[in-house]
Amino acid sequence: MSMLRLSSHLTDQVLARLGLTAAPPTLSFLEALVNAYVRTVPWETVFRIVKRANVVETAVCPRWPDEFWLDNLERGGGGTCFESNYAFFSLLRALGYEGYLTVNNMGDSIGCHTAIILLVDGMKWLVDAGYPLYAPLPISPHGVMHRATAFMSYAVYPEGDAVYQVEQQPHPNPNAFTLIDAPIADAAYRAATTADYGPDGFFLDRIVVNKVVDGTLWRFNSTEKPWRLNRFQNGARVDVDIIGDAATAVARHFQMDEAVVQTAFAALQLSADSNRA
Repeated sequence: MSMLRLSSHLTDQVLARLGLTAAPPTLSFLEALVNAYVRTVPWETVFRIVKRANVVETAVCPRWPDEFWLDNLERGGGGTCFESNYAFFSLLRALGYEGYLTVNNMGDSIGCHTAIILLVDGMKWLVDAGYPLYAPLPISPHGVMHRATAFMSYAVYPEGDAVYQVEQQPHPNPNAFTLIDAPIADAAYRAATTADYGPDGFFLDRIVVNKVVDGTLWRFNSTEKPWRLNRFQNGARVDVDIIGDAATAVARHFQMDEAVVQTAFAALQLSADSNRA
């Protein structure tokens, strides 16, 4: 299995972007990395929609870690689970963490979600930049493991045969996903990432952005109209009206490159017009 890692130069740039300095691969540093990531790198579909619209061959669509991190450094981009976890894992590997990538299920959707398992202090920790989970979660085949964060409380339930249910509260969907604790080979992971840009790929038909902004969870979802920004606090959702152009508002609120966001909105409108024709 290939163990991808960022170059030392790009690692330094990413750490500076996250507001951190390199440290030994401890649990406390891992928590700092996750905490900084969710405030700096959005879960978003904008950049992959634009990449899909601008590239003819599916095989060259994926935004591998170097491109992913440069998109964030230069334009405030992020991604969905396949690319986000691959990029975060490449950073973790460069920082000395040992572990592997997994491909998991969400309800009836098989193999649709990825996550990271790290071995820290003799224990397994679930890390997921592609959901995201707001802290590393301990996992054990011997019993339920709990973890509370400022945004969500989690429980990881073992089901046997290296299968776990990851639960979250408060959330309208308490079951986050089913973790399959089995390493996936690098080639297989890359193939799945590429396939996610194909006809059956996820989230290529909508603009969704999630990010912690000023200590609060925020979201935008283009499938919910009228378009609004959504704020989540203490389990409650508050809708905030968008004043003016939606693409501009989304770009500014989530600190993403406005030209890229405008291009994504235009690409979805072009696709919608084509489907109606």
